[in-house]
Amino acid sequence: MSDNKNQSSNRKGDLLSKEVEHIDITSFDARKIVSSMEKMSFVSRETANAANIYNEMIKDKDCTIFLTLAGSTSAAGCMHIYRDLVKYNMVDAIVATGASIIDMDFFEALGFKHYQGSQYQDDTELRNNYVDRIYDTYIDEEELQICDKTIGEIADQLEPKSYTSREFIKEIGKYLKSNAKKKDSLIEVAYDNDVPIFCPAFTDSSAGFGLVMHQERNPKNHITIDSIREFRELTEIKIKSKGSGLFMIGGGVPKNFIQDTVICAELLGKDVDMHKYAIQITVADSRDGACSSSTLKEASSWGKVDITKEQMVFAEATSVLPLIASDAYHKGEWKNRERKNFSKIF
Repeated sequence: MSDNKNQSSNRKGDLLSKEVEHIDITSFDARKIVSSMEKMSFVSRETANAANIYNEMIKDKDCTIFLTLAGSTSAAGCMHIYRDLVKYNMVDAIVATGASIIDMDFFEALGFKHYQGSQYQDDTELRNNYVDRIYDTYIDEEELQICDKTIGEIADQLEPKSYTSREFIKEIGKYLKSNAKKKDSLIEVAYDNDVPIFCPAFTDSSAGFGLVMHQERNPKNHITIDSIREFRELTEIKIKSKGSGLFMIGGGVPKNFIQDTVICAELLGKDVDMHKYAIQITVADSRDGACSSSTLKEASSWGKVDITKEQMVFAEATSVLPLIASDAYHKGEWKNRERKNFSKIF
């Protein structure tokens, strides 16, 4: 039995031996590549157009920039890009899946890693070794369960009441100030810069498991997540913004949630404009009537997005996002922006 355990441990060590290293957009200057791609066609020109629109957003002092995250780009090596967009004042609020924020960013803040693997690996062997797979990226399931439990322990220390995901993630940021093993996570940098993070499907993540354990331990005095109030909070940011732009990685719930703030504000009797700028990087297909929550032109028919400054980039995000973000960083328009500090309005 001992030999079997040692073999399993050795095999797991082999599987989790090559860490994913997150790309640093400040270490290379993509401006020349992006300007060259502007003269090309296909996804190259889409990417350059998107970069130009993003720089316009940053240059527009009245524009609130919303970053939306869906999919697993954080685990795949883009984690520090999102942190740096906040750090260098190129994002004012974030709407994301719970997995992007908790299973990936908070997970690494606890000192854990994502690992390079193979999409061709035998998944039965991975399961036997308690290794989870995201395409060609591996996660240690035992470490992920520590992440679940830590969320529950944070919740145990809070006053029993309803919280929005934004409020709870702010509490996680406060926790990380004293307990992070990896400093400067997205959550911590957002906390330091008053950039609110919303996760409209918060329970569909490691946070969900942790909060279930918290409620099981505290059946009568526990916290709960109020997704309706957070929709109201996000809409309040839209109402307080003179203009707005969307930088969307993937689609799904985060994309729809932020676009719906325009409709919600109108229903509350507020006079707001459609989102003036919009970029979406996606591999989703529009032929099934969805495209991960509609194309941007389609969203215009709902009164959500102005089609004057919009660009769909049909590419896998890890291949083009570093170029767009590096281009914006090195162009430096962010140096002239004032921080919106939206976390302070609640």
